[in-house]
Amino acid sequence: MSWLRALKETVRSGLTVERRRLEPAIAARAALGLALVIGFSLALFGPAVAVSSAFGAFQAAIATFQRSWRPRPTLALASGGSLAVSTFLGYLTGAHEAFFLALLLLWTFLSGLAWAAGPTAGIIASSNVAMMLVTVTLPTSVATAAGHAVMIFAGGVVQATLVVVLPVRRWGAQRDALADALAAEADYARRLRHDPVAPFDPVPLMTARSAAAVTPRQARRRPAELHGARGLAERIRPVLASLADPAVGVPEEGPQRARVRELLAAAATVLDAAAHAIRHGEPVTLPPPAVAVLRTPDTDAILTGPSRRAALRLAALLGDVVETAEPRTETTEATGVPGATAPTKHDPASTRARPTLVRLVPLVVAKARAELRRDSPVLRHAIRVSVVTAAGYLLGAVLPFGHGYWAPMASVMVMRPDFSQTYARSVARFGGTLVGVALATAVVRSADPGTYLSAALAVVCAFAMYLLMRTGYAAGQVFVAAYVVFLLGMEGAGLTQTVRDRVTLTLLGGILAMLAYAVYPAWETPRLRGRLADWLASVGRYAAVVTARYADPAGTGSPDVREALLDTRAARIAWQEAVERATYEPVRHRGLSHAAVEQADHALAEFGRVAMLLEAHLPEHGAPPLPPAAILAESLHRATERGAKEVRERKEPHWDDLRETLDAWTNDPPDHFLLHKGATLLLEALDEVTTALMESTRAR
Repeated sequence: MSWLRALKETVRSGLTVERRRLEPAIAARAALGLALVIGFSLALFGPAVAVSSAFGAFQAAIATFQRSWRPRPTLALASGGSLAVSTFLGYLTGAHEAFFLALLLLWTFLSGLAWAAGPTAGIIASSNVAMMLVTVTLPTSVATAAGHAVMIFAGGVVQATLVVVLPVRRWGAQRDALADALAAEADYARRLRHDPVAPFDPVPLMTARSAAAVTPRQARRRPAELHGARGLAERIRPVLASLADPAVGVPEEGPQRARVRELLAAAATVLDAAAHAIRHGEPVTLPPPAVAVLRTPDTDAILTGPSRRAALRLAALLGDVVETAEPRTETTEATGVPGATAPTKHDPASTRARPTLVRLVPLVVAKARAELRRDSPVLRHAIRVSVVTAAGYLLGAVLPFGHGYWAPMASVMVMRPDFSQTYARSVARFGGTLVGVALATAVVRSADPGTYLSAALAVVCAFAMYLLMRTGYAAGQVFVAAYVVFLLGMEGAGLTQTVRDRVTLTLLGGILAMLAYAVYPAWETPRLRGRLADWLASVGRYAAVVTARYADPAGTGSPDVREALLDTRAARIAWQEAVERATYEPVRHRGLSHAAVEQADHALAEFGRVAMLLEAHLPEHGAPPLPPAAILAESLHRATERGAKEVRERKEPHWDDLRETLDAWTNDPPDHFLLHKGATLLLEALDEVTTALMESTRAR
C-alpha cells in the first residue's frame, strides 16, 4: 500500500464516530466524582490545588472505563497513585532542566514498556506522563508539590469510593463477556443451518475466558450464574459443528438434514435466551417451540449413529446452560430442556485465578524485560515515544507560544506500538483539539467565566467525554481539549495562549509522532509469515494431541487437549491482529499478498475445524484404543512442525509425513467412522496452505 493511501485510510479511521451503546449512569458517576474533588479543593485550598486534584480524579475515572476485568476501584487507585508519584518526582526535578528531561525520558520509556502488560497498563502509563507535563507547572515549592500529589491521589480515592458506593451493573463487564460468548454460539448455530462448514471466531470465547479469571476477593463475591456457563459453551461448539457437518454422517439434503436444521435453530434460540438472562441478571425465558423441538422423540427415530449422539449431547449441554444461567435455581425440571443436570458450582473450566496487583508487579516486570530485544515492537515504541516526548518538550520550551507542554502531551497520548493507531489518533487528536480549544477559548474570552463557572464547565466537558469516549477518539478529544482549557482557566493559567498557539503545538506533537513512526517503524507486514507459522505449529499440535487420544482414550476432559486448544486460539488471534495491523501499512508485501493471507487463513481455519470435529468424537475413558491413531498423531506433529519451519524460511512447505501415513491406509484404513476421513481433510487443508504461499511467491 502506498503512503498516500495509507494516510487516507488512517485519516478516515481517526475521524470515524461509531455508534456504540452509551453508558450515561457510569459517565455521570465519574463526573460526580470529579465535581466533588474540584468543589472540595476549591473551597479549602484554592484553584491551583483544585486543578491538580481534578487531573487525578479525571484520569482515575478514565482508568475505570478501560477494558479490564479487574475491580474498577483498584484501577482508579492505581491510576491516581501512579499519577501522584509522577507529578511529585517531576516537580522535584522541574527546577533543573537537565534532570527533568532525564526523568521525562526515563518515565516515558517505562510507560512505553508498560504496553507489554496490555493496553490498559499502557494507556494508564501514557496518560500519567501527559498529565504530569501539566501538573508539574502548578506547585511553587516542595511542600506544595507534596500537597498536590496527595490531592491527586485523593482524586483517585474519591473515584474508587464512588465505584463501591454507587455501583452500576455489578459484574457488568463479566456478564457482557459471557453473554457475548453464548450469543456468538447462537449465531454460529444459525449459520450452520445454511453452511454446514461455517467458520467460528473464537474471540468471544477467549474474551469470556479472560473475564472468568478472578482474584480471591472477587471469587467470594461472584454471582453463581457466572461460574459454569462458559465451560459449557466451550463444549457446545464442537457438538454443533459435529451435528451439522456432512463428514460426520448427515446427508446435505433429506429428512435428517431437516431435523438437524431444526435442532440448530432451537439451540440458537436457547443460547440467546441464556445470554439475555446472564446479561441482565434475569430468569431464563425459553420459547415453547424451541423446547418442543429439543424434547420431541422424533429425533431418535430420524437420526442415527454419530449424529444421534451429537443431538443427545447437545440437548444435555443446553439444559446445563439454562440451569447455570438462572440467577437462583433449586431443581432442573424448570428448564424444560431434556438432559439438564445440575452443574457444579465451581466449574474448573470457568474459574481461573487472577493475581492481585501486588503479585502482578513481578509478572509485569518479567514481561517488560522480555521485550528488551531489538526486534520487539514494544521496545521500538518505548524508544520512539520517549525521544518524541523529549523533543516536543524542548521545542515547546523554545517556541514563543508559552505552555509548551501541549506538544509533548499530544505526542505521548497519540503514540501506540502500531502504525495505524498512531496515525489515526494523531489526526483525531488534531481535529478534536482544533474544535474543542476553539469552542472553549471562545467561551472563556466572550463570557469571562469565573473560577466556579469554569469548574462547572470543566465537569460538563468531562461528562461528555466519559459518555462519548467509546464512540471514537476524535469525539472524545473535542471535550478533553475543552476540559483542559476550562480547568486551567480556573487559575487563570494559559489564558494568554490563543487558539492558534494551542492548536499549533498540538499539530507539532502529532507531526512528531507520525515522523517518528516513519523514521523508526515497527512494521507488522514482514512478520506475517512468522505469525502464520506460529498458528500452523500450534494448530498442528492441537490436531496431534486430539488424534493421540484415540490411541490412548482418556475421555473428553483431557487437559492436554484443552491446553493445546487454548494455544492454537491464542496463536490464531495473534495472527488475525497482525493481519489487521498490517492491512494499512505503507510497505510492500514481502512474500504474503492479501490474497495469500485470505487463502492461508481460510485453510488453517478449516484445519482447526476438522481437528475440532475429531475432538467432538473423542472416545470415552477406557474405550478400545486405535493404534493407527498414534501413527497419525506423530505424522501430524512432524509434518506441521517442519512445515512451520519452512514457512518461516520462505520455502515451500511439504507434508510428506502425513501424506505417507494416508497412503499406507489406502488399502487398510482404521476402523473408525471419522479418523481416516478427518486425516484426509487435514491434508487437503495443508495443501491449500502450500498453494496460497507458493502463488504469493510466484506473484512477487
